[in-house]
Amino acid sequence: MTVDPAKLVVIGKITTVYGVKGWVKVHSYTEPMENFLGYKEFFIKRNNQWEPLAIAKGKHHGKGLIALIGGVDDREQARLYCQCEVAVNVDQMPSLEEDDFYWHQLEGLKVYSSDGNQQQLDKVLLGKVHHMMETGSNDVMVVRSCAGSIDRKERLIPWLPEQVIQDVNLEQGTIEVNWDPEF
Repeated sequence: MTVDPAKLVVIGKITTVYGVKGWVKVHSYTEPMENFLGYKEFFIKRNNQWEPLAIAKGKHHGKGLIALIGGVDDREQARLYCQCEVAVNVDQMPSLEEDDFYWHQLEGLKVYSSDGNQQQLDKVLLGKVHHMMETGSNDVMVVRSCAGSIDRKERLIPWLPEQVIQDVNLEQGTIEVNWDPEF
């Protein structure tokens, strides 16, 4: 089976082994974390290659998730999957409501700061979204410089719709923010 990496979205990571019968601990990036177990087809990145992954069983355990990988029945076999990312095909992901976005959709978008004026001339390119991160109070965009950006700064911009985030245009590949370029 050929895997198109461009159509995969990382939804978690196998962290360590659990017990002696081939179970592993999974760090889920889904919200809520149990959504990880709701997917049907998984892929794992091992040796820099994506390959199909069969998860035979999975369940909530303590503060996280554990899973049994199909065909794996001992601790040493399970150890070969540790520290590997787990992805699903983007087509499996549920549709979102308007103005909601998956993080993978935001990564790579150009971020412009605006003074509220709608003319492109008044917008300043701060950089591109490198990745998103979760904090206790709100999500944060990590924006790094790119060709044409005003400087080489990395910026941490809070994901606060209407306060900071003014517009997201996936078709144009842009996010407009109300953010002081000096900050």
